[in-house]
Amino acid sequence: MTEKKILVVDDEASIRSLLLLNLQRAGYTVLEAADGQQAILLAEQEKPALLLLDLMLPGMDGLAVCRHLKEQPATAGIPIIMLTARDEEIDRVLGLEMGADDYVAKPFSVRELMARIKAVLRRSLPQPVRDSELRAGSLLLDFSAYTAAAGGQILSLTPKEYELLKLLVTNQGRAFSRDELLEKIWGYEYFGDTRTVDVHIRHLRAKLAAADASLLNAIGTVRGVGYRFELPVR
Repeated sequence: MTEKKILVVDDEASIRSLLLLNLQRAGYTVLEAADGQQAILLAEQEKPALLLLDLMLPGMDGLAVCRHLKEQPATAGIPIIMLTARDEEIDRVLGLEMGADDYVAKPFSVRELMARIKAVLRRSLPQPVRDSELRAGSLLLDFSAYTAAAGGQILSLTPKEYELLKLLVTNQGRAFSRDELLEKIWGYEYFGDTRTVDVHIRHLRAKLAAADASLLNAIGTVRGVGYRFELPVR
């Protein structure tokens, strides 16, 4: 396999050692950080393929690190899996709001975590499509450039937001259940927790509406099912 860098951010040396051993066995290059500031510095310098980010860090916590990286163009596209001993709903939602791609509670199964890492890395890769562009109202998806624009301005989307929007737009009129969206975009079962879909849909709606008010209701809710893109594709 092609060697990829993974940045492990945790203040517990034993956790870092456990992850270092298993990630290296799987063929990854591992970078380590014990606090938030060091994590940001390494992420900006090394551009890892993925971050394993502990929530409870000394000083600058994981949520603040995630927010900072997602706000910077150079690091916004780096997938983040958050690790924490706190398994409360508010923590999961906050992590997703900040742009995290996944959330794993400690103590975790190493096998499960490795599967999730592979799934997140796989889904973060651009997928080939037959046509290079697709229009829907004022929305333009450029598949070759991996960008989306609305009302003439480029949308600042996370990789997952882009993939979700692309799936909905290229299947106009089709209603997707939350479970379907989780499987197709995240690439694995999310153990029945579909809140991540709702968070990403809310972000997409806000960004579309901010760029073009006519797209406010472009992503419609299908009661009892899920979501669909409702504008005709030209």
